[in-house]
Amino acid sequence: MNALRLRLGENQGQDRLDGGWWPHSRSLDTELGQLIDNFPNGRVIRALYSPPDWDDTPRRVAARGRYVKTGNFPRDDTHLMYLTTSDRVVYCLLVVPPSFNASQGEEALTAASTRGNTHSAGDLLDTVTNELAVDQAALWTDAANK
Repeated sequence: MNALRLRLGENQGQDRLDGGWWPHSRSLDTELGQLIDNFPNGRVIRALYSPPDWDDTPRRVAARGRYVKTGNFPRDDTHLMYLTTSDRVVYCLLVVPPSFNASQGEEALTAASTRGNTHSAGDLLDTVTNELAVDQAALWTDAANK
């Protein structure tokens, strides 16, 4: 089993993104099951996803002896995953492409979980793939404080 690459911000619901998730593959069935099983902030009961991020489109995913309903927006290309927990909290997560290298993946996770983030998921991913390597924390913290 691969380590879960998930980074959540400190203030759920106060920023554009609540964090980022960097799956190891494009298999939603496999990756989402692992995310649900290991999500640190409550029991996930529903997941909405952006179809272009995945090779499969299951209607439900197995997670620790139960199934979690999934859904998507057919024309959506936002690179987002919405997770709803049993206490009705909704987390908006950036989905980092599995093809990103270590530097790009870490930068995307940092940006998505930095307080005050205002970038859309697509803009954030474009910035990460088009910029030279920099101090990740300083880049996204400085941008949030402007």
